[in-house]
Amino acid sequence: MNIRPYALALSAVLLAGTAVAASAPQLAITSFAQLTTPLPSPYDESANADVAVARAKAQARAEHKLLLIDIGGNWCGDCRVLAGTIEQPALKAFVDQHYVLVSVDSGRHIERNLQVSARYGVDPRKGGVPNLLVVDPRTDKLLDPGHTAALEDARHMSPQALADWLAQWTG
Repeated sequence: MNIRPYALALSAVLLAGTAVAASAPQLAITSFAQLTTPLPSPYDESANADVAVARAKAQARAEHKLLLIDIGGNWCGDCRVLAGTIEQPALKAFVDQHYVLVSVDSGRHIERNLQVSARYGVDPRKGGVPNLLVVDPRTDKLLDPGHTAALEDARHMSPQALADWLAQWTG
C-alpha cells in the first residue's frame, strides 16, 4: 500500500484550518555587498521607546498588520545590514504590507529600553541584537518566542534568508 497519498491528504486537512504565511518576495540582490552604503542608522537614541512602540502598536491594530519591534543599535553591523536589506524595494513593499515597524535603540551595551522587550518575556542581552519581536497588536502576544534573536548574525545569512525569516510570521 502506498501511504504517500494518505499522508498528503492528511497534511491538506491539517493545513486547511491554519493560516499560511505569505510568500517572501524574491530580492534582486544576492549579497549584502550589493546594499547601498552607507547602511541605514535606524535607531533614534533620543526617542521615547515606550511612546514609539505604543503608537506603532495602535497603527498596526488599526491597519490589521503585525507589529515588528526591532531592538538594536546603530553601532551594530548586523542591525544595519538588516535595516539596509529591509530598504530593498521588494522587501520594503512586503514589510509595509504586513508589518508596522518600530526601531528601538538598545544602547551600546544593550542596556537601554529593556522594558520594551521585557513586556514580552524577552531579554536581548541573552540573545544579542538585532532582536526582532513579532507581535499581534490585537492580543499583544509575541508570535516568535524563542526566535527573537535569530538574526543576531544577519551578516552571515543571505538577503533572501532575511526576507524568508520575515515572511514566516505573516500567516
